Amino acid sequence: MPKRGYRKPKPVIGDPSDPRGMGVKLAEFLDWMRIKNFSDRTIGNRELYLGYFIQWAEERGISRPAEVTKPILERYQRYLYHYRKPKDGKPLSFKSQYSRLVPVRAFFKWLTKYNHILYNPASELELPKLEKRLPKHVLTKAEAEQVLMQTNVSNPIGIRDRAILETLYSTGMRRMELIGLNIYDLDTERGTIMVRQGKGKKDRMIPIGERAVAWTEKYLYEIRPSFVVAPDEGTLFLTATGDPFTPNRLTQLVRAYVNAADTGKKGACHLFRHTMATLMLENGADIRFIQQMLGHADLSTTQIYTQVSIRQLKQIHQATHPARLKREKLEVGD
Repeated sequence: MPKRGYRKPKPVIGDPSDPRGMGVKLAEFLDWMRIKNFSDRTIGNRELYLGYFIQWAEERGISRPAEVTKPILERYQRYLYHYRKPKDGKPLSFKSQYSRLVPVRAFFKWLTKYNHILYNPASELELPKLEKRLPKHVLTKAEAEQVLMQTNVSNPIGIRDRAILETLYSTGMRRMELIGLNIYDLDTERGTIMVRQGKGKKDRMIPIGERAVAWTEKYLYEIRPSFVVAPDEGTLFLTATGDPFTPNRLTQLVRAYVNAADTGKKGACHLFRHTMATLMLENGADIRFIQQMLGHADLSTTQIYTQVSIRQLKQIHQATHPARLKREKLEVGD
């Protein structure tokens, strides 16, 4: 059985013996990103998606960045468009295609800037336009409470899970932000929680509701000590074996409770993020406060929730539209 913290070695990308090969240049690019203090998540994503591109290129006899031309990159873009997933045969979404192409553009921009190649073949590569889509599902207040009630608070796991769900619902924080919480990030007296190194490596202090604080304190003092395995690194939410949650494990946990509530709506951690923002807007919160809560750098990202929050618009429509008519006034034969 692998030891705690064991990770499988990553496969070698490209030919490590060729100093001008894409594999060696990729390693240099990733080192440059670390020096420039890019987040581990961004570095990991670029390593993954550039690995896909390098593998595709090598299968076609292209092993060095200098051999890559604009037509080759356009061919790769067409490949992504026509690609079908092995599991279900579905195509990549335009968002997924976009996510795979952005690191390629960044890689060749870096290669050109630092004189590893003479010109940038990706400089005029047109990325697919992204759709501005509304969140697919948002819970109502009653549905959110229904999900919370699925936890069995008569046992330690249920108390921990209730604290996790309450924190997600109260703060709307991202999955990775919750995973990274430390026990000292929670200020129970002030009713605040510090999100450290969120998206864009930005810290932010946000409020957390009294009920979420109460459940988290109960977990922290009554349950967490029995989960801790020395040395205690201070991670707030732990698995029963004393490990921090992995992103997939946390998603599975939250999704199981959402499915058990049988609301007909799907989702996991981000579902609570959408729900928090939408319900606060419907209850009169200013959009800029929601922006601060969610940690959005651009207000336009937050404004999508003004379209989801339909209740106020519906009330104005009923009060002002000349064709309004109460249902009870309608009679058969009218």
